[in-house]
Amino acid sequence: MFKKILVANRGEIACRIIRTARKMGIATVAVYSEADRNAVHVRRADEAVCIGPPPVSQSYIVIGKILDAIQQTGAEAVHPGYGLLSENRNFAAALEAAGIAFVGPPAAAIEAMGDKIASKRIAAACGVSTIPGYAGQIDSIEDARRIAREVGFPVMIKASAGGGGKGMRIARSDKDVAEGYESSRNEAASAFGDDRILIEKFIESPRHIEIQVLADRFGNCIHLNERECSIQRRNQKVIEEAPSPFLDAATRTAMGNQAIALAKAVNYCSAGTVEFIVDRKKRFYFLEMNTRLQVEHPVTELITGVDLVEQMLRVAWGEQLSHSQEDVPINGWAMEARVYAEDPYRNFLPSTGRLTRYRPPAELNTRDMAIRNDAGVCEGSTISVHYDPMIAKLCSWSSDRHKALQIMRGALDEFEVEGLQCNLPFLSAIMDSSAFAGGEFSTAFIEENYPDGFSGVDLDQETVTQLAACSAAMIRFDELRRARISGKMPHHSRVVGNDWVVIIGDLQLPFCLRARDGGCDAQLPDGRCIHIVTNWTPGHRLATLHIDDRTLTVKVDPITGGLRIRYRGADLNLRVRTPRQAALGKLMRRKAAADTSLMLRCPMPGLVVSIAVSEGERVTAGQPLCTIEAMKMENILKAERSATVRVIHARPGKILAVDEVIMEFE
Repeated sequence: MFKKILVANRGEIACRIIRTARKMGIATVAVYSEADRNAVHVRRADEAVCIGPPPVSQSYIVIGKILDAIQQTGAEAVHPGYGLLSENRNFAAALEAAGIAFVGPPAAAIEAMGDKIASKRIAAACGVSTIPGYAGQIDSIEDARRIAREVGFPVMIKASAGGGGKGMRIARSDKDVAEGYESSRNEAASAFGDDRILIEKFIESPRHIEIQVLADRFGNCIHLNERECSIQRRNQKVIEEAPSPFLDAATRTAMGNQAIALAKAVNYCSAGTVEFIVDRKKRFYFLEMNTRLQVEHPVTELITGVDLVEQMLRVAWGEQLSHSQEDVPINGWAMEARVYAEDPYRNFLPSTGRLTRYRPPAELNTRDMAIRNDAGVCEGSTISVHYDPMIAKLCSWSSDRHKALQIMRGALDEFEVEGLQCNLPFLSAIMDSSAFAGGEFSTAFIEENYPDGFSGVDLDQETVTQLAACSAAMIRFDELRRARISGKMPHHSRVVGNDWVVIIGDLQLPFCLRARDGGCDAQLPDGRCIHIVTNWTPGHRLATLHIDDRTLTVKVDPITGGLRIRYRGADLNLRVRTPRQAALGKLMRRKAAADTSLMLRCPMPGLVVSIAVSEGERVTAGQPLCTIEAMKMENILKAERSATVRVIHARPGKILAVDEVIMEFE
């Protein structure tokens, strides 16, 4: 086996590869940009080499710099992870020429399958079902419009190279084609160095299901069942699970056989994934083949017990597969939720900054349940504008889907991320959705369930009342604790008092609190009592609340005169007052919000790519104003209504902060 490998990647996947390499007794070399000097993957590797400035185009995807690092350290093999150079056939070829093992498929297979145009032709030739579309070269917006009309709207415009949702747009009209063509080409060129695109029919409300394959150099190839990846946002997977709640055994076998046939057609070896779109009648169509390790590979590992990174290393060393098709089980159910640094309340725009608090749930692995968290960050890490906004991949496993879902809900409740915006509330909302729980969803799930964007979850009245009672009890406990600590209030219980009012927006809930049985009773005006027991201590950010016959885990933050409580996608500010304070508060005037209606403000940290208007120009609703790039994705900001541009503050090339003013109108 290899003595030393270089990991040509960063973040969580680099840490993931290092973990298995260490288990196998293999030394590791990390590469890092100047922005990643203190990154977790750098600290976990046995050696590390700096390869350049923060932009990936000057560091992580510069083949010559990776080859120099190999020469400096004497690494015998390179594992590319996913993204970056993982599907770059020139990189694989350069390693082969240098006598370095590539932990992945041959360059020819990468070239054949990495190009979506060529891969569709190969798939069709070996009997794999393919989506109708145009797989030729598209050289202009006019060509794109003509082809889109011939295929029939809606169509998918997508980058020929790469994946991960980069360079993909849905077009439902000629106007969408024009915008999508340019954006797809720009994103593809930036992410993959290849701006070619293709156009194919967009299948409405499909399932996105993929088959994991594993092959060696001796012609052996198996599949490791499927993963359901239908919960997506902007063509980027958010939640995955294995197996799929939609497939039956016959469809699974048919898809697996076609995936193996395609892999064998290109002499594939190593781990790879064949992705399919599946319609409501379980008819499936080839989407693409990813010639690398997938982001969502942990769910396959959890239901099969196969360490895919280990198998990739063994295949690269020249070993035969140690598993046959009959050896691959479906043991239980696994789910993965991708935790992203993005603001779910602002249309999921990227968020950057330092993780001032990062406390994932404890990992565990027993006969009945498992929690796994793959991450490349720690408390104090910085999420940069230069890289993908993923923070972690949280996985749960149990004997069936219902139990795996329950474990995931609890794990998300316990996951603490502060210092920037993240999508934890949104993930919790999905897990609590009846449609998701019932397995009734498609790739349009997010658009259908949140057509106006995510604005949080409205809890039922009983839960709101219970949380209000708990907040009153927690504030009272804090006040009693302060009185005890002072040593100057021997009758602190009388001073603090038992009557409280909790204010949530315009709602006021009065409670009378009385200690009982290690907790307290919160009595409502109608005489009903809520019994509360909690482990919370003032200053702690996580609280377990035992309320009558239910248990809730909530995130707690102090605010002026109360608590901010976050639970399952809901975010509540609960002001706790004495009855007198509540009565006087009704007389207070509310401060009016600042008027920003005549400003275009940057919705996320990002780079100004272009400004589409000029000062003094009259713009109309829907007209593009500027393009902002963040986390390798382009975002076109458009006018909400007709107005005249008064002044433009930003210029192309400038990096903007959230809410920084780009231009003003009159």
